Amino acid sequence: MPDGNLLAVSDLHVVHAENRTLVESLRPASDGDWLIVAGDVGEKFDDIAWALRLLAGRFAKVIWTPGNHELWTHPQDPCTLRGEARYRHLVALCRDLGIATPEDPYPIWQSAEGPVAVAPLFTLYDYSFRAPGATTTAESLRIAHDAGIVCSDEYFLHPDPYPSRAAWCRQRVAESERRLTALDPALRTVLVNHWPLVRRPTQVLRYPEFAQWCGTELTADWHLCFRAAAVIYGHLHIPRVTHYDGVRFEEVSVGYPREWRVRPPRIPLRRVLPTPVAGGVR
Repeated sequence: MPDGNLLAVSDLHVVHAENRTLVESLRPASDGDWLIVAGDVGEKFDDIAWALRLLAGRFAKVIWTPGNHELWTHPQDPCTLRGEARYRHLVALCRDLGIATPEDPYPIWQSAEGPVAVAPLFTLYDYSFRAPGATTTAESLRIAHDAGIVCSDEYFLHPDPYPSRAAWCRQRVAESERRLTALDPALRTVLVNHWPLVRRPTQVLRYPEFAQWCGTELTADWHLCFRAAAVIYGHLHIPRVTHYDGVRFEEVSVGYPREWRVRPPRIPLRRVLPTPVAGGVR
C-alpha cells in the first residue's frame, strides 16, 4: 500500500501571478503522495509545461486530464496547434514528464479497502445541459448570447478535425466508455474529469445559462456503472463535496484569485484516498 495520500486539485490558472505563487507552494506531505490535476492548469503551452514539470518533480505520481483552458488556442500563445492536435501535444508533454493522461493505462492506487483504478477522463461537453426553458441546442445558445453569458470556448477552443465541440465530445465519451468497460468489474474507480459527470452540481451556478458548457448527459450514470469510490472534477470554481446516489463527488478547483481570496482558508490539495472523514465542504 502507498505510504501516502491520493490528492487532487484543479483550475490552477497559473496565468495569474498569485496562482503561480500558490502552485510553487504545493508540496506532498509524504514521499508516497500522488496528485490528480483535473484540468485548467493554464492557457499557454509554456505555462502548462512549467506547472506540470514542477508538480511531477515533487509528487510520487501525477495524473492529469485536460480542462477547456488547456485546449484553447490563445492568440498570445506561440503554440498555435488546434483541437485534437493540441490535445495530443499536451499528452506528449505529460508522457515526457512521467504524468498519466487519459490516453495511458489507468494507475492503480492500493488502498486499505483494495485496489482502485484512478481513471483520468476527457469528455468535453455537448450542450445537453441546456439553458432553462430551452428545448434545442440552438435555442439554448441563443438564450445564453441574449443574456451575455457566453463561454470563451466559443472563440478559443477549436474542435479540429471534428465538425463541432459536440461531435468531439461524442467521440471522447465513446472512447472513455470503451476503456472503462474493459476494466476488471471487481475493480473500484476514482473517476477524474474536468467537467462534472452529472448535471446536478451546475444547479448552484449564478448564471444557469453557463451550464451548457459544463458537461454532457451521456455520462450521467458513470459513477454507478463504473463503481466509483469518488468522482473528482473542477471547472465550476465552486469547491465543495456532494453525494449523488451514495457516491462522493469532489469539486477541487482553486479558481481565480478574485474568487479564492474571499473564501474561508482551506488547503488547496484535497484528499481523495484514504477516504476523508465525512463532513461537508473542506
